[in-house]
Amino acid sequence: MESFLKEVQVRWSDLDPNVHLRHSVYYDWGALCRIEFLYKYGLTAGLMQELHFGPILFREECVFKREIHLGDKVHIGLKLIKARKDFSRWSIRHDIIKNHDTVSAILTVDGAWLNTKERKLAAPSEKVSEVFLQMPMDRDFQWLD
Repeated sequence: MESFLKEVQVRWSDLDPNVHLRHSVYYDWGALCRIEFLYKYGLTAGLMQELHFGPILFREECVFKREIHLGDKVHIGLKLIKARKDFSRWSIRHDIIKNHDTVSAILTVDGAWLNTKERKLAAPSEKVSEVFLQMPMDRDFQWLD
């Protein structure tokens, strides 16, 4: 599958007192990348509201490898690493790369879909399957039972 990369800008407000990227920015970039991917393939917030479902995260973990500083060129990608066949549960890995070749962080999220009317986990609409089948899969991708 085609890779998906999102270029992100390091802003002055993203830095901590040590003048490198604040830890929470990595998580914000992961959310931005996931949402941009979903929007690219037509799974918008408006459609999710109309169909009464939305993503929910169970776990979000970041492993920090190299500092990011103001002026670094940063890209974030996403790959599906695990999923149920109906995509009701899934795990996505984001590789955060600076200056074209240095892995700065690896962010992993485990999620599912919430029925926003019933406030319960639910199988997603057919549109979710269509979109997730477009997502790049990791070479070690696993289908879950």
